[in-house]
Amino acid sequence: MAFNFFKKKDKDTSKKQDRYKELTVKEVIKATKDAIVIEFEKPDWEFTYTAGQFITLITDIEGESVRRAYSLCTSPLVDEYPAVSVKRVENGKMSNFLNDNTKAGDTFKVLEPMGKFTTEVDAEKKRHLIMFAGGSGITPMMGISKSILHAENDSIISLIYANRNLESVIFKKELDDLQDKFEGRMHIIHVLDDAPLNWQGESGLLNEEMLKKIFDRIPSWGHENTQYLMCGPEGMMKNVEQMLESLSIPKDNVYKESFVQGTIDKAQKETTEGSGQDYEVTVLFDDEEHVFTVPADKSILETALDKDIDLPFSCQSGLCTACRGKLLSGTMHLDEDEGLSDSEREEGYVLTCVGHPTSPGVKIQIG
Repeated sequence: MAFNFFKKKDKDTSKKQDRYKELTVKEVIKATKDAIVIEFEKPDWEFTYTAGQFITLITDIEGESVRRAYSLCTSPLVDEYPAVSVKRVENGKMSNFLNDNTKAGDTFKVLEPMGKFTTEVDAEKKRHLIMFAGGSGITPMMGISKSILHAENDSIISLIYANRNLESVIFKKELDDLQDKFEGRMHIIHVLDDAPLNWQGESGLLNEEMLKKIFDRIPSWGHENTQYLMCGPEGMMKNVEQMLESLSIPKDNVYKESFVQGTIDKAQKETTEGSGQDYEVTVLFDDEEHVFTVPADKSILETALDKDIDLPFSCQSGLCTACRGKLLSGTMHLDEDEGLSDSEREEGYVLTCVGHPTSPGVKIQIG
């Protein structure tokens, strides 16, 4: 029988309340036909973030509480107000709602900034950041670019940015301004799938052949002085990864941010879910102990939410790591572990949103 077990004390809701903050919309900027930038007022709580991180917006849509993670496009070193960009996704409940309805003065419940697609800024560094972005994947790159250009006078950035057409280029003016202001340090190569007749840049799909052609034009600072960042559609990032691998680029120098869930091994998932085993799981969170039985066809997070256990989460697809915990005992299968680093996997970290217990005695510490 599934049940919740709490320590013998009055339940303290202060920590639960502390997990959720509130932001007020200062301005909504129409970035493209299908994308907006939402700029927020300075909150009355300490809003601390690093360029490249994301925040989770939570709002009610048609009677349902919906939450989605959106990357910050701003830099805490440059921008007075934090902002995110939101591009419409076909059938996307939150993205379409935000594009159609958001206005100045609106308030959103949020989770504090998180995410590991960041780089430590150091005025003494001299490095080359080569960025590959596609569509809305430019969002975290904007904040990172501004931080690096502002604080590291000897560092340079090369940005390869792919879009469907010229009208879909998010931050076109802002990117042009950065390239003009930091001439010689910021170089942008636009790639358009559907380019106008007078287009002087690259056109076509950003496949491996085009990537190698572009890569030959980018100055080489040596592997030890270069970092490679990518964010965009899964197909584009696979092409970038294959190209970098063919050039023997060290994996430790490559950083990736995914906005969509990767491909789950169907056979492996069916093996896990087809066992028919329900296992009892213990989750330790906010000084509380929750014990419940997870059905074979559900994740640990999904089961917890069904039982009104308020565990942290955002993307629910194994990418953002908001639901990350440390496996203290037992064994688990993850449908997707793209969000975890190699060191996190070795240390026993797991993701409850895509995690299934595969043995008795599973115990997870969150936070």
